[in-house]
Amino acid sequence: MDRIDAWLRVCAIEEIPVLGARVLRRGDGDDIALFRPAPDRVFALADRCPHKGGPLSQGIVAGDTVTCPLHGWNIQLDSGQACAPDVGCARRYPVQLRDGHVWLSLFALAGEEAHAASAAPAPEATA
Repeated sequence: MDRIDAWLRVCAIEEIPVLGARVLRRGDGDDIALFRPAPDRVFALADRCPHKGGPLSQGIVAGDTVTCPLHGWNIQLDSGQACAPDVGCARRYPVQLRDGHVWLSLFALAGEEAHAASAAPAPEATA
């Protein structure tokens, strides 16, 4: 992992299988699951379902959701929100693709400011 300011280079995108996940283990906090629902898209969420803490990285990725392996909750990868009728939210992290590598910020996104930040294109991001 390389670090530039608040961004960490985690892996080459090919190291995350399409429709799969990879876990970034953290000793000082929740592990982070990196999901790749399509060849050129990656999302990052805390590896904990908001329902009972199940490992989202072990769930099934379909479209832009992951299904928790414990109780079947569907979580939206872009927002971390549970799909109706369930209610809850997994912490999400900013992620970028640069030159075939996945870059991650360890500063979790929160609230409306997070939605605005994730919607704004990153100057160095490529997809």
